[in-house]
Amino acid sequence: MQTTDLLMEYIENSPSPYHAVHSAAVLLEEAGFTRLEECAPWTLEGGRGYYTTRNQSSLIAFRLPEGAPEGWRLAAAHSDSPTFHVKNDALEGDSRYIRLSVEGYGGMNCASWLDRPLTVAGRAIVRTGEGVEGRLVYLDQDLLTIPSLAIHQQRDVNRGHDYNAQKDMQPLYALSGGTPLTALIAEELGVEAGDILSTDLMLCPRQRPVYLGPEGELFQAPRIDDLGCAYAALEGFLTAGISRRFGQIYCLFDNEEVGSGTRQGALSTFLPDVLARIGEVLGLAAQDARRALANSLLLSADNGHAVHPNFPEKADPANRVYPNGGVVVKVAASQKYTTTGLTAGLFQAICRKAEVPVQVFANRADEPGGSTLGNLLGRQVSIPMVDIGMAQLAMHAAVETAGSRDPEYLARACAALYQAEFTLTADGIYRF
Repeated sequence: MQTTDLLMEYIENSPSPYHAVHSAAVLLEEAGFTRLEECAPWTLEGGRGYYTTRNQSSLIAFRLPEGAPEGWRLAAAHSDSPTFHVKNDALEGDSRYIRLSVEGYGGMNCASWLDRPLTVAGRAIVRTGEGVEGRLVYLDQDLLTIPSLAIHQQRDVNRGHDYNAQKDMQPLYALSGGTPLTALIAEELGVEAGDILSTDLMLCPRQRPVYLGPEGELFQAPRIDDLGCAYAALEGFLTAGISRRFGQIYCLFDNEEVGSGTRQGALSTFLPDVLARIGEVLGLAAQDARRALANSLLLSADNGHAVHPNFPEKADPANRVYPNGGVVVKVAASQKYTTTGLTAGLFQAICRKAEVPVQVFANRADEPGGSTLGNLLGRQVSIPMVDIGMAQLAMHAAVETAGSRDPEYLARACAALYQAEFTLTADGIYRF
């Protein structure tokens, strides 16, 4: 379970999207990748690896073959998870309590956030002698909690509760007289509180990733959706090695949980901009660039719902996926998943050759599911895509559960995609 051990370490090092991107950048630099800035000119060499970031919360890494790429092999995941964003230090209310003012981000299971140790992570925008810069923040202490209302004061709570984000979900920070949050952040960063101009902070659970089960067959952690895919796809990217003919790209986008429609989301120009700059530097003709896109495949990596042991009726009877059952291929007639029969078949052929198990997920016909970044990214870059992921339980809870073998399956599947040398010879026909 080496991949899962490394994933757990990645999750611990990534309490916010900013940290997830930083952790990925560290692994890329350790593997010899060169950082590029969007605001600077790019010089590229065949056989080399590069990466760039946007908003400190999204990242794209790529490797180039020695010659012009005949196509692209891509995987994309997202760096964000449902949480609560911090608005400011305190709320009006009982003078004996200090609460942080927070706002929900994404769709979360509110009950799972109650009565557990929390802290804050993200970035602070700091004034420096030369200007301003964003610095990572993680207060490594049990700092906050969102206390539930005692059952004696809501006797019907076990029959369901409609959570009001403004009333039920504001976290308790301190009793009166506590050190202000900005002061704690300033101390952590070694700056004056007055030099903190603004922040992008969010709540994060303090639970460490753990193995569960008599054989450790499950693992539990915060942010498995989607850091499980973010790390596994990156491991596959790094272990695949350079392709002789095809360019390889790894994408980590922010803001998937709120629709991806930001400058750093999958609906942005981030990936098209990177592809355009690569093409310009390499001198690719417009026709060659478009041929390469047609001869490509992108894995949109985001997790799917495993059959729930207490609610098996929630799963589609004919498409049931389980932890440790293999990589999940997600399909939907609504096209909320970007998978087609052709891309699903191509991906399964790649996995079969690599001896990676695959299982197929579809929602019940009477229960529409959510979407992910693939179908949105497809509006920006016209590349054949397939939605994949791991089967997990308790998606969008503060702490989630998945199979401990599945991160390795997903990493191996991604590595196989990056190594695959299939070619599109005509519409609907691939040759290996």
